[in-house]
Amino acid sequence: MAEVSIKGALRSEFGKGASRRIRRDGSVPAVIYGHGEKPIHISLPAREVGVAIKTSNVLLNVDLGEKQELVLPKSIVRNPLKGTLEHIDLIIVRRGERVVVHVPVHTHGKYDPEGILEHVHNTIEVEVDVTAIPASLDLDIEGLMAGDSKTASEVTLPVGVILKSDPKMTVIHLSVRVAFEEVVPVAATPAEGEAAAAAAAPAEGAPAEESKEK
Repeated sequence: MAEVSIKGALRSEFGKGASRRIRRDGSVPAVIYGHGEKPIHISLPAREVGVAIKTSNVLLNVDLGEKQELVLPKSIVRNPLKGTLEHIDLIIVRRGERVVVHVPVHTHGKYDPEGILEHVHNTIEVEVDVTAIPASLDLDIEGLMAGDSKTASEVTLPVGVILKSDPKMTVIHLSVRVAFEEVVPVAATPAEGEAAAAAAAPAEGAPAEESKEK
């Protein structure tokens, strides 16, 4: 479990204008809440927190000077165009308590090359000690044949980790590769073309259609 210490600063200004100034100065607005505590509005260094949250379910030890708070990122808002951090919600946790989190699932093993591997769910929900959250979980797909699936119950869980997702939930499915047959239009042979032209032409000696009287 990754645990990162990071220094935060209390915020006294709020609103969109204040948030823009914080981001312009290289920080990210954030809120710490949970465990019955009054929400704490802070700012965090954008570069440091950006690197930290690349790890799934990273545990942050936020130093606020007079006290420290152990938190988990709960909600991360990014700019839809630039991808930069806009705001982070952090939930307070205590060492020794168990939490329910989503953990990424990574696959390993060789499967039927005739199939197409589909990740139906990239994460599963588990209950675990807050200081022992795995960065990822393993799913063995060795020998998986086209048309077969792997469920949440087949994901390897470390000791102390309890599955909370539906055990029958499909995590991986190996689809059957569909073969498409190309249909090539067949051109008319010369004989067929001549026959069609002959049928369309009036017979030799046949009287032409009389014009209607004016």
